[in-house]
Amino acid sequence: MIPWTLTDITKAVRAGWAADTCSADDVARAPWTVDNPAWGHCDITALVVHDFFCGELMVGEVHLHGEQHGHHWWNRLSSGIEIDLTREQFRRGQVVSDGRAVPRPTGRLPRRGEEYELLRGRVWSALGRTPV
Repeated sequence: MIPWTLTDITKAVRAGWAADTCSADDVARAPWTVDNPAWGHCDITALVVHDFFCGELMVGEVHLHGEQHGHHWWNRLSSGIEIDLTREQFRRGQVVSDGRAVPRPTGRLPRRGEEYELLRGRVWSALGRTPV
């Protein structure tokens, strides 16, 4: 088996984003479009990246004009390197606060489980494998 790189995984994740995996909370603020495919995908993207690299899940608050507009998720590897595949979704001047590490939910996700499974399956399929 040929090992995957972060580039391979990033391409697979980005190819998996779609309207049916976008967060309903974010769709209420602005619709998902192909022009901003990362929109509404930070939480499940961070979980998929965590599936491959472990590390820590990071979360920070999103603010626009001094008002909180939800949360943003990304990853911090055990080396301290941070990976944020969805940062580019913020195009209206949103500011993300410093993050804090949070534990990964155990078992079935309390919310967004269906979207996570869809994205996860698409990523594994794009990499030419069946999800483990």
